[in-house]
Amino acid sequence: MIYLSPPHLGEKEAQLVQEALLSNWIAPQGPHLDRFEQDLAAKLQAPYVVGVSSGTAAIHLGLRALGVGPGDEVITPSFSFIASASPITFLGAKPVFVDSEPGTWNMDPELLEQALKNRRATGKKVKAIVMVHAYGMPAMTDEILSLAKTYEVPVLEDAADALGATLQGKQVGTFGDIGVLSFNGNKIITTSGGGALLTPHEQHAQFVRYLATQAKSPVPHYEHAEIGYNYRLSNVLAAIGIGQMEVLEDRISRRRAIFAEYQQSLEPISAISFPQERSGARSNRWLTIIRMAQGGWERLHEQLKAHAIESRPVWKPLHLQPAFSGVTSYLNGVSETLFSQCLCLPSGSAMTGEQIQEVVEIIKKHQSL
Repeated sequence: MIYLSPPHLGEKEAQLVQEALLSNWIAPQGPHLDRFEQDLAAKLQAPYVVGVSSGTAAIHLGLRALGVGPGDEVITPSFSFIASASPITFLGAKPVFVDSEPGTWNMDPELLEQALKNRRATGKKVKAIVMVHAYGMPAMTDEILSLAKTYEVPVLEDAADALGATLQGKQVGTFGDIGVLSFNGNKIITTSGGGALLTPHEQHAQFVRYLATQAKSPVPHYEHAEIGYNYRLSNVLAAIGIGQMEVLEDRISRRRAIFAEYQQSLEPISAISFPQERSGARSNRWLTIIRMAQGGWERLHEQLKAHAIESRPVWKPLHLQPAFSGVTSYLNGVSETLFSQCLCLPSGSAMTGEQIQEVVEIIKKHQSL
């Protein structure tokens, strides 16, 4: 089976996990978690990093740090995984969906401005903007941050897919008031399950650490002035993350090479295109995605499956999800078109050239039918 994006581990990760086990540091906090947070901070040039149990948990904590609560509105892209929006509802707030622009497939700044103007005109309180770097492609960050500043709305930067991607040489996840990473098993590096919250604000980092450890007050007994969560990353899983961080740039280089090989092999087919980087942006190319002008990803998906090759359609827009029926949305049709035309191809960093060509040949055969 050629999987879509399987974990890619080495001997170093096994050694570090054994080290954690032998030291008996298997509690949620310990020296490996401290080191993993330090490694992330150094790599990303992020002043404060908090390791947590998932990217979803990091978004939840980040929204609380930004003061999101019942009745508030949070603007988030429709073209994203549900975890970009579900934590908004955890807090009793309401998501407002904004469609994509056709270049990077991320949030459309023009529609965002329309949403901000309209929400203000109708007396609605937009408490935060969630900016997503979908599939590792940097969003139109400058434009979104400029609007956020104009309307005085903080930004939570969902870089769950985008660890190691950069914009003008700066790591994504470090542009907003809060940044979020995921180390899920299918991400470019993994801790099996886990995530991290990044922030330049010390007060946010302190509050998030407090909330992530059940909001326990610093006294000898168990004292809780408010409700918190059991959201800290396991020390054992952090040990895996230390080893993975050492090979992050290798993993990015390989994923970018896989994208380039797919692109070179399939570029002659006029009906197929790929998302392109803007000037100054470097995607980590977490997943290679093809866009077929005539649609029909379902048939290609089944043909690949018949050859033991995993593929996956891109996200179904959140405004079309039954769980978000009736949610206010600002749409232009881009995300719905992407959903009808795009398919994610196997992109794991351990893929061989022979496996890539096997996928390519099936796509070529499909396009000739």
